Amino acid sequence: MAKPRPNLEKLTLDKDLDKVNLAEEATHHVMRGLAVPGLAALFLIVSMTIAASYFTGASGIAIVVAAAAFAGYMAMNIGANDVTNNVGAAVGAKAMTMATALAIAAVFEIAGALIAGRKVALTIGAGVVDGTRLDSPEALVWVMMATLISSAVWINIATYARAPVSTTHSVVGGIVGASLVAAGPAVVKWWTIAGITASWSISPLLGGILAASFLAFLKEFVIYRSDKIAAARRWMPVVLGITAGAFTAYVLVFALVRVAIISVPTGLLAGALVGGACYVLSKPWIRRQSEGLENRNQSLRKLFRLPLIVAAALLSFAHGANDVSNAIGPFSAIVTALGGTISTQKSEAPYWVLLIGALGISLGLLLYGPRLIRVVGREITRLNPMRAFCVALATAVTVLLASALGLPISSTHTAVGAVFGVGFFREWYTRHSKRRLDHVRRESGHSDFMEAAETNFAEIRRRRLVRRSYFLTIIAAWVITVPASALLSALVYLVLSSLFL
Repeated sequence: MAKPRPNLEKLTLDKDLDKVNLAEEATHHVMRGLAVPGLAALFLIVSMTIAASYFTGASGIAIVVAAAAFAGYMAMNIGANDVTNNVGAAVGAKAMTMATALAIAAVFEIAGALIAGRKVALTIGAGVVDGTRLDSPEALVWVMMATLISSAVWINIATYARAPVSTTHSVVGGIVGASLVAAGPAVVKWWTIAGITASWSISPLLGGILAASFLAFLKEFVIYRSDKIAAARRWMPVVLGITAGAFTAYVLVFALVRVAIISVPTGLLAGALVGGACYVLSKPWIRRQSEGLENRNQSLRKLFRLPLIVAAALLSFAHGANDVSNAIGPFSAIVTALGGTISTQKSEAPYWVLLIGALGISLGLLLYGPRLIRVVGREITRLNPMRAFCVALATAVTVLLASALGLPISSTHTAVGAVFGVGFFREWYTRHSKRRLDHVRRESGHSDFMEAAETNFAEIRRRRLVRRSYFLTIIAAWVITVPASALLSALVYLVLSSLFL
């Protein structure tokens, strides 16, 4: 028998080539870690280029370019810290993937900032301090520059530490701290500060009440019904229609004021028409989605996926409209002051300034958001699609209302208030709802049924304590943020004024 021919083919790379291959793999591993900060740095360069291209006052172009970099840096931190409140609930409820959440949030954040962000931006830029009481427009420039620097640094530190702080708190505190050093207490519009502070207190309460009300409606009319699927087919088109109608009315009446003046009755009529169309079009879709589903709560998750996605998109739009002011409000005031005037409530924020804020928020979300989205979606409370929908929609409605009124409220406060509103309502509903108890008894076949969780008061208290302890952590972060950002801003202003004034 003939001997097999020896295999002369080299099965491995040459040793030198193998070393090159290992070096390339090591380089790629290192470069992956540098990709995110590299993209962030590239955006800051783009922001400075945009500012240099559009700013017409040659004497202050260096300051505007530097301010654009800090505004872009601030916007990315907002995207990394705050936008998680918009889609975290939906991701935590497994209603959408991380990639879908990031795409929806990025698109609607940009749309909200560019379409509806002007009014609140002017409140931040001109409504917190009286620029006419400063010695010169140059003083206002350095007040706002100190605000941008201190707020961006503070939010970056908080994000790195995974602390749930409010970016709105940071900016307003920064403006107040620098202004106090620059011109004393008289420069601060304390009534405006009082109104903003009141809105920070009211917004979580209103968000909680709305979220609890939405959840109560779903529990009474869908979840605890003998035929859940039939109830969902009846009421889900109504929910979608109301959501679409409210969003349409807001956009027409409040968001498009620069394009056309649309009266409230006209906006409401258009919203009603769009809501009716959504109601009609969604009915066959919901019927198709519900075919073959079992009559149980788990089946409702599929039906609530689309409403939750719509609510998350609405919330992202609301966040872009409201919180873009935190990044570009001070920057807009700098641009106006360097043009020779003091920013007022009637000043217009240039669209190139809004664009920097909008793109920065979305980029911060895409680069740094996934980790915090997981934290918000999984660690705050246990959410299913129904509860997550209530949280998202209640937060969106509250923030949209505040944006229409020009109040720079904290979306973080509102979202957390909505989460706790859902949690507190569930605790109350579990113990006091006759409909729920009758439903459980009917399904279990025991007329004297009482769940162990309802009689185990130690378990009830443990659940409450976990939620309340997290609430206390949030409150502590809120209390610390304003004085910390104010103190940091005051120190930064002292340094800047000693160097440039």
